[in-house]
Amino acid sequence: MIFYHKFEVRWSDLDANKHLANSSYVQYCAQSRMAFMTKEKMGVTQLSRWGIGPVILHERYSFFKEIYADQTVIVSLEIDGCSEDSSIYRFVHKFYTPDGVHCATAEATGVWIDMMLRKMTTPPDDVVEAMNKYKSPETVVMSKEDFKKLPFQPNNVDPAEFN
Repeated sequence: MIFYHKFEVRWSDLDANKHLANSSYVQYCAQSRMAFMTKEKMGVTQLSRWGIGPVILHERYSFFKEIYADQTVIVSLEIDGCSEDSSIYRFVHKFYTPDGVHCATAEATGVWIDMMLRKMTTPPDDVVEAMNKYKSPETVVMSKEDFKKLPFQPNNVDPAEFN
C-alpha cells in the first residue's frame, strides 16, 4: 500500500531560483510522515501517550524536475525497509505532479525512541500493524548493522581545533 499527501506550493516554499527549496522537500517529507501517522492513529497525541517518537537518522534526495509556486505536488510514502520489530524503518517518498510526473525521490532512515530514556525502542503493536500495511514484497529487513552502512559516521575532533 502507498500513502499519498497533497501540497499546494506556496511562495514561502521557494528558494532564490524560484523553485521548491531543498528545505521544503525536507518539510514536505516530514509532514507526509505525520499525515500518515495521524491517518493510522499514531499522531502526536497518541505518540505522547505511548511515550515514543520517530527520529530520522539519515535522509537523502534525488531531484529530477523542478517544482514551482502555485503547483500541486503529491508526496508518496512507502516503507522500503523495516526491522523485524519495526524499531528501525526506512521510508521512501516520491514527489509527483498531478499528471504523474516524477519530480524527486527521498529516502529517510529512522528509529523509534523512548522519549524518557532517549534510547531506541520497539514501538507498540498498533504502530507495527500500521507500518506492516505499507510494506511491499520488496521491503527489506533491516537491523542495527544497517547503520554501519550509512554514508557518514561520527568522527569527534579535539575542540582546540576550533580556535
